[in-house]
Amino acid sequence: MPQQPDPAPLTFSQRARIARDRAGLTRPVVAGLMGRSSDWVKALENGTIGMPRLPMLLHLAHVLGCDVTDLTGDERIAAATYTKALHGDLPVIKRALTTYRLQPADAEPEPAQVLAARVRQAWQLWHGRGDHRSRIAALVPDLLADTQHAARTLEGADRRRALVAQAETYHLAQLFLSFQPAPELVMLTGDRSMTAAQDADSPRAIAAAAWYMNHVYRDANEAAEARVDLAEQAAGLLREDDPEDLARWGLLQLAVALSFAKVGRAGDAWRYWDRADDAARRLGDGYAHPWLIFGQGVVDAYALTMHNDLLQPGKALEVAAALDLDRVPSATRRSYHLIETARAYGMQDEGVAAVSLLQKAFRESPETIQYNLHTRSVLPGLVKSGPRMVQDDARRLALDLGVPV
Repeated sequence: MPQQPDPAPLTFSQRARIARDRAGLTRPVVAGLMGRSSDWVKALENGTIGMPRLPMLLHLAHVLGCDVTDLTGDERIAAATYTKALHGDLPVIKRALTTYRLQPADAEPEPAQVLAARVRQAWQLWHGRGDHRSRIAALVPDLLADTQHAARTLEGADRRRALVAQAETYHLAQLFLSFQPAPELVMLTGDRSMTAAQDADSPRAIAAAAWYMNHVYRDANEAAEARVDLAEQAAGLLREDDPEDLARWGLLQLAVALSFAKVGRAGDAWRYWDRADDAARRLGDGYAHPWLIFGQGVVDAYALTMHNDLLQPGKALEVAAALDLDRVPSATRRSYHLIETARAYGMQDEGVAAVSLLQKAFRESPETIQYNLHTRSVLPGLVKSGPRMVQDDARRLALDLGVPV
């Protein structure tokens, strides 16, 4: 009698559905406990989206009352793949945030306008081509020490300007720390930037701090209402008849739109995106904020992310087809939006296009894609499946990024 072949191993999506059935939970209940939409749970169970990153995976196992290995089966999880890769300069930033370089009270502080110019230079390095994290890591420690000393010793308007520079320096530190294994420092920099902005009594600085705090809340899966409340309070401090204020007001509308899209509230998400789009149009077709990068290009590009989060890859690719990334004057942002386009192709099982776009994102900004969790989580699967050309290209990219496959 011929030996029967071994049954095909269960996929992650099949295991997730079995675990939910065993727990006696409906999709809406699981969605509510996960802080996601029912469509997200459905997409997880039918394989439209792949295995989530480790924190979300552990949360799902807790909700379903099972061990994480019941969900993963034989699909090995490499810690370096599903967790955040360590940048070599992370200790430098940690030390700058957790130690204090106290200068004598009579030491002459740097003029506030000089500090502002140094911060602008750091922003240019962040948004420029090349290893942006490595370049600003060399600047942030001195900037933090000098803005802190200036805020302590200057008075009046000069002190407020120094505090604004300090808030922006904390934004840069927070951006460096994103996708790094230091969540407590991300929250710390967000809180310190908001404190500096409030001490400066600057609505514009408060608005920028609220934009970056919104990212912290989204990554931590905080309730959408909490993120929305912060953004709306900050937006209420701004004047829409002033171009600088309008750019930050539009950015905060975009923050709310992204928060609602993350939890599947499509109607609310697009209502706020329309407000951001209106602000960008009022600022003019060629406008882009010099360091927040708000403008029509960014508003259009984030529509792609929203469709992805709402599990609408076809609509995301329609946005991508019309997207002109030359209107986004930031290599880091362009790389991110290319990764988001690859994510949409991946949801439609179009591996050739996904890998090609990830390669393009790598050429645009190597350190953006190197520390992107989506890229690190999907590359092993692309190496193991699909046409040989896809596997070879994905393997080479994984090697460049230090992703184990």
